[in-house]
Amino acid sequence: MTGVAVVGRGSIGGVVIRALESGEVPGARLTAVVDLGDSLDDALAVADLVVECAGQRALAELGPRVVAAGKDLLVVSIGALTDDALHERLRGGPGRLFLTSGAIGGLDLLRAAALMAPLEKVRIVTTKKPATLGVPHAAEPVEVMRGPAREVAAAFPKSTNVAAAVALAAGSFDVVEAVVVADPAATLTSHVITASGPAGDYRFEIRNRPSEQNPASSQVVPHAVLATLRDIVR
Repeated sequence: MTGVAVVGRGSIGGVVIRALESGEVPGARLTAVVDLGDSLDDALAVADLVVECAGQRALAELGPRVVAAGKDLLVVSIGALTDDALHERLRGGPGRLFLTSGAIGGLDLLRAAALMAPLEKVRIVTTKKPATLGVPHAAEPVEVMRGPAREVAAAFPKSTNVAAAVALAAGSFDVVEAVVVADPAATLTSHVITASGPAGDYRFEIRNRPSEQNPASSQVVPHAVLATLRDIVR
């Protein structure tokens, strides 16, 4: 059995914890939960794999300690990897670094296309409810930010991990433009990804239901984490 520690027990971590407790991930068992004030060292003593569900700041603080201890790390807050120095530390091992696709899909095709030849242009347009983007009084759709994926992911750490995920799949933070739109009429969270390059032209549209507990995230995210966790354990 793979011992799993979960960092964070919010809208994502809570679902992952309950699934592990109920045996929904064959071959894995919950050995520790790390929340505010809890000891990471105690968790590392009983875990083979740590699942980060606590946000970019927690990943930056705890992630390097996990991989340095030789434990594997599954990252949810991919936006933190816009920090190149942190990314290198997490990749330095000896523990392995795993990423989850989170709220979007199509990353395998983007990765394949980028491996064939560098993508020439990639854009992700994310549309969410205004309150989750800090503009609660918007009466009509408002473009909140447009820029390189690295800058947008850093500016909206709770809402744009998807931009960093697309950039990592594309093989470059510099080639990806991210656009964030607040729309008071939005009932679903929308991500529209377009890309072009020598391999072809691509367009993916994802429309997720927001989490009731945390509207800045999508309901599907913890289940994407569990799917990745199943793959790792297998």
